[in-house]
Amino acid sequence: MARYDTSDPSELMTGMRLARAAIARGELAVIPTDTVYGVAADAFSPAAVERLLEAKGRDRTAPPPVLVPGLPTLDALAEEVPDAVRALVEEFWPGGLTVILRARPMLDWDLGETRGTVALRQPDHPLALELLAETGPLAVSSANRTGEPAATTAAEAEGMLGDAVAVYLDAGPSGDDRRGSTIVDATALPAGRLRIVRHGVIPDEEIVRVVGADACE
Repeated sequence: MARYDTSDPSELMTGMRLARAAIARGELAVIPTDTVYGVAADAFSPAAVERLLEAKGRDRTAPPPVLVPGLPTLDALAEEVPDAVRALVEEFWPGGLTVILRARPMLDWDLGETRGTVALRQPDHPLALELLAETGPLAVSSANRTGEPAATTAAEAEGMLGDAVAVYLDAGPSGDDRRGSTIVDATALPAGRLRIVRHGVIPDEEIVRVVGADACE
């Protein structure tokens, strides 16, 4: 376990290299995002995802979201991307919006008991995006033990997760009053309506502004 100060160019280079290597080995890395710090694992390694859930004190009934580097990965992972979702991600990605969609059934992964869905987000943080561009999709959940406040510093994350995580990337304070992303469930679209399932950094009225009141519960 080691923490790297990414404001120092030499530590940044070393930390990013070791974070990539840890993820490739199926280990965990704590990374900064535009909301709160996240604990990351290879989304396509069931053992790594299980390690992430164990580190947080969760079981398979609480599958982690998946962070993606951009819109092409959204299309690769989701079975269908309704027009309302495209409008939302064009407006708010990269940023604090997580969208729950039906996952492509042929994907070789196991995120837990997802019931065929996946929660996807493109974060608005340069280090997270750089890492995602090199590793591909990452299963990422807030870097805290379940029931504890979400970590807004790498030190807070380390205090809760300790040596369950191989590498901590410290980019200074992160997050907006510990609020996570706004989560919308789009699995009922296009026939049904969009549902806001977690109120986060993007206000509900902004979601309604983009998709229209008739399309949103």
